[in-house]
Amino acid sequence: MIPEEILHKLPAFHASLNALVTVLISAGMVFIKRKNVTAHKTCMLVAAAASAVFLTSYVIYHANVGSVPFTHPGFVRYVYYIILIPHVILAAVTLPLILTTLYRAYKNDLEGHKRIAKWTFPLWLYVAVTGVLVYLMLYVWFPGTA
Repeated sequence: MIPEEILHKLPAFHASLNALVTVLISAGMVFIKRKNVTAHKTCMLVAAAASAVFLTSYVIYHANVGSVPFTHPGFVRYVYYIILIPHVILAAVTLPLILTTLYRAYKNDLEGHKRIAKWTFPLWLYVAVTGVLVYLMLYVWFPGTA
């Protein structure tokens, strides 16, 4: 069992990891467009590691806390679910895409890597950004609802 004082801090940690991933994969795209392969590779590998830490911590958190409902009434509730539902679905889709993209780069299949990265990047970016938005809505902007 995880101590309550640590569990309480994990959502902010998760949002921080998502923000970091957003910056890293965005920088990675800038670097590859500038033909800086080493910086691109570094950004993407650190982003993948941060995502792995996020996923592990997220599973541990929800195994201890369960589901955290958004109970704020009115229009904002609909906005929350409009953001959350595609976020969850695309997070599940993005994981195998990230792994496949990394594997193709590792195997030096650069054409295959580029083909799948065209899909992986925007989905991964969407999941990371909306992860921060979900956190803000659930724990910061409407803190009485969580």
